[in-house]
Amino acid sequence: MANLDTLDLVVLLSLLAATIAYFTKGTYWAVAKDPYDNMLANTTGGAKFGKTRDIVKKMEESNKNCVVFYGSQTGTAEDYASRLAKEGKSRFGLETMVADIEEYDFENLDTLPSDKVAMFVLATYGEGEPTDNAVDFYEFIMGEDVSFSDGADPALGNLKYVAFGLGNNTYEHYNSMVRNVDKALTKLGAERIGTAGEGDDGAGTMEEDFLAWKDPMWTALAEKLGLEEREAVYEPVFSATEKEGLDKDAPEVYLGEPNKMHLEGASRGPYNAHNPYIAPIVESREIFTVKDRNCLHMEIDISGSNLSYQTGDHIAVWPTNAGKEVERFLKVTGLYEKRHTVIAVKPLDPTAKVPFPTPTTYEAVARYHMEICAPVSRQYLATLAAFAPDENAKAEMSKLGSDKEYFSSKVSSQFLNIAQTLDLVAPGAIWSNIPFSALIEGIHKIQPRYYSISSSSLVQKTKISITAVVESIQLPSRPDALKGVTTNYLLALKQKQHGDPNPDPHGLTYEITGPRNKYDGIHVPVHVRHSNFKLPSDPTKPIIMIGPGTGVAPFRAFVQERAAQAAAGTPVGKTILFFGCRSKKQDYLYEKEWEEYKKALGDNFELITAFSRDGPKKVYVQHRLKENAKLVNELLEKKAYFYVCGDASHMAREVNTTLANIIAEHRGITEQKAEDVVKAMRSANQYQEDVWS
Repeated sequence: MANLDTLDLVVLLSLLAATIAYFTKGTYWAVAKDPYDNMLANTTGGAKFGKTRDIVKKMEESNKNCVVFYGSQTGTAEDYASRLAKEGKSRFGLETMVADIEEYDFENLDTLPSDKVAMFVLATYGEGEPTDNAVDFYEFIMGEDVSFSDGADPALGNLKYVAFGLGNNTYEHYNSMVRNVDKALTKLGAERIGTAGEGDDGAGTMEEDFLAWKDPMWTALAEKLGLEEREAVYEPVFSATEKEGLDKDAPEVYLGEPNKMHLEGASRGPYNAHNPYIAPIVESREIFTVKDRNCLHMEIDISGSNLSYQTGDHIAVWPTNAGKEVERFLKVTGLYEKRHTVIAVKPLDPTAKVPFPTPTTYEAVARYHMEICAPVSRQYLATLAAFAPDENAKAEMSKLGSDKEYFSSKVSSQFLNIAQTLDLVAPGAIWSNIPFSALIEGIHKIQPRYYSISSSSLVQKTKISITAVVESIQLPSRPDALKGVTTNYLLALKQKQHGDPNPDPHGLTYEITGPRNKYDGIHVPVHVRHSNFKLPSDPTKPIIMIGPGTGVAPFRAFVQERAAQAAAGTPVGKTILFFGCRSKKQDYLYEKEWEEYKKALGDNFELITAFSRDGPKKVYVQHRLKENAKLVNELLEKKAYFYVCGDASHMAREVNTTLANIIAEHRGITEQKAEDVVKAMRSANQYQEDVWS
């Protein structure tokens, strides 16, 4: 073989390198970046790879002078934060950005220049707790020895801020998150602009509370910062480009998958609020005995995941919108004919985030990512007026957006969603002038629904039980029933599991098999949220549980656990359950099971029932509580734990009042002192609630 000279070697090596590069392109280099590829990095509180956690630096780099932080559990606070940011930019020319509060550190908040402003939109979760994404911020700002980078005195003397809280007045610690943060910031020397607003979900006035707060806030902010109001003009936050050469079945197109791992069929944990586990439903059954109402019991298998739960936790179910609503939405917005068209959505502002992975299709966005069934807001209708199909529709939208009473009578009292409202304003018209960006911005991301787990982790470690009433409510003057998004989806899954090839609960259909049939075999996307609603660590402690309707769910788990402990020879304390429903023959949940638990627990278990419609007078759990006042007080004096689960606005309040009356009467103290006793029980975690509006 002839010897190779230096030039020959250089040429051969160059050819070899070019060949390797050609065949590895797209595998080891020039890989297209998926905006949701690093989603899991955010789930532990860390910013995305390559992103800064320094908010001051971030604002400087992106030329922003207003940041709107949100602490959100269900998406409402995030929605309000986005609306504030858009309004600040369109009305006053502020350079705004929306920020998930868990993605930034706050040690250098003292270096935020005085010509910039920070807004805090903070929801209170449960018994006065921060939302999951606001825990780190709350612990930092409320710390006794909180310190900042400059060491100035006062520490936050430069900071100007705005605050709005989302709460529920049926909880004792109403809006405590925004109240406590406001006090902490003021104590540290920060200057609040305007009042600290509070929205009340318990009174059903959250939206109007927000609207009533924001206008005087903007006036105060404009005066403080020297802002001039201008005519608000819509400026898109996102661009949506139709990819004509890309087919919807192409492997890189998201058809509802939540992130890249799910797209590639390689789902792995950790499973959480950003990354669901596609769990098999191993059992589903109806537990009502009437034909016109449904209550489901389901068993979710988590053995194939790294998920775990403790008795008292919640399971989150990721819903899918019903086909009827998806079709209605796509038709009224003029997107139905191109529903399968592939689109690439990108932020036009470097601080904005696309709320779903792309490329995707219009239908996938409407079915899996947008809360299209949610009641529409008055402010959003005012925004969409500019895109009305004709002048009459524009005038009607403007009136709905500006007239609180008119909006209430026509829209909010009927809980109309966006598509229903557009069809009401201009029947049969196509609202194709609405930019897709405006739909993305104004209809917030669909949120998981949380259910109290009705099984004990001691008894079934790898199976989670759900107990859920299927919502279908008839309202006066509304032609169709108001239907629960997730519970009807679960009912369709139950019907499918029991052999119905085309389930359509209450006239609704669902893509039960999920994107690309990835949910086939009766699966549902879930994750677990840990709760503070827990049994006492000492099983000999007595417990009193109040759980009417599906409020009994966590108490089935509690009793199930104590029965298992007793069967294993562990001493358990007195276990009293007050359960209420309409009728013993119709909706007496788990009637046979309670008998089995009684066998294991003996005299330590007592079930006290209230069937509201079986007698001449309506009887509720609070009435039974009062009838058993002597027993209840005796157990409380033995340091019994007291639990309430169910309706917050009526039942939970009545139970709280009844308990205080019992304590006052049987201990010979004033009602005020009795209320103080109940408050002390709450503070000591001896009185726990898992309630909802």
